[in-house]
Amino acid sequence: MGAGCGTLVAVVSNRRRNVTAITLAGLIVLLAGAALMIGPYPLSLGDAVSLTWSRLTGQGGVETAAGQVLFSIRLPRVLAALLVGGALAAAGACYQSLFRNPLVSPDILGVSAGAGLGAVLGIFLSLPVAAIQLSAFVGGLVAVGAVGLVASAVRGRDTVLVLVLAGVVIGALAGAMTSLLKVMADPYDQLPAITFWLLGSLAAVQAGDVLAVLPAVLVGLVPMILLRWRIHVLALGDEEAKSLGIDAGPLRIGVIVCATLMTASVVSIAGVIGWVGLVMPHIARMLVGPAFGILLPVATLLGAVYLLATDTLARTLTATEIPLGILTAVIGAPFFLWLLWRGRRGWA
Repeated sequence: MGAGCGTLVAVVSNRRRNVTAITLAGLIVLLAGAALMIGPYPLSLGDAVSLTWSRLTGQGGVETAAGQVLFSIRLPRVLAALLVGGALAAAGACYQSLFRNPLVSPDILGVSAGAGLGAVLGIFLSLPVAAIQLSAFVGGLVAVGAVGLVASAVRGRDTVLVLVLAGVVIGALAGAMTSLLKVMADPYDQLPAITFWLLGSLAAVQAGDVLAVLPAVLVGLVPMILLRWRIHVLALGDEEAKSLGIDAGPLRIGVIVCATLMTASVVSIAGVIGWVGLVMPHIARMLVGPAFGILLPVATLLGAVYLLATDTLARTLTATEIPLGILTAVIGAPFFLWLLWRGRRGWA
């Protein structure tokens, strides 16, 4: 009787997880279609279908104003929103499993602060856009590398705590250097660009930017998928992982490298966008549970849906586009306060 009940519960749970994933995938399709048509230059569904068919069959018409809006502006932006949101949420799920804390975000090790410093330095030096993006990417990786060096030098008993504290220190230093560059920047030319970048936006993203960071995101995401059951065991604690023959040290380093690679790559093209990597994995955990094998894809889909919806609002709510960082904070901060009010500790 007990075994039968357990099997029934497992079947119902798996069905619920599958329904959740399919629903999110369908929602992405609907939101993407709506985002392609909504904007100051409205497009009908017929226009979008006709232009897409013309592009696929080479019949022309893509050079029209509607074609330029659809394929050169909105489509790259929609793809970028899906990629950035999914990558940040996936990185957040990895970090939360690694640190066994659902209130951890991808910037806990200073990657966002380092990427911000790199981008601000590039703007301060008047580098081209591609060089600024590369500088942000390198800055994020260097910041996490510095955290690793500090943690290895300290060699405390609690590795996780040492990493977090080192991340706080490196993030604070990067933030201080960013503030110094803002003070020294040209207030009429460089400072507005720096401020806008630090608030996060997809307004200037082009198709080439998405293609440039896609390999880095995949390099970080694919190992997480392949190692999903090991990461789930790691979330139970080092002792449990060791009893199952898993060496927690190398696996932890691998998770950090992959999550950092994903975060640094998308931050380099979108700027600093907070709350996605904190809130979306937690919502995913509330929907499907803590099992990392299903948590990772659901969190990724949630992040993609959330950022696509937020970006669509950012460019349509007012005549002037609202930076993404503002909207994600407006939505994410109340949710975080709700988490504190619930007083939940450990996994939901």
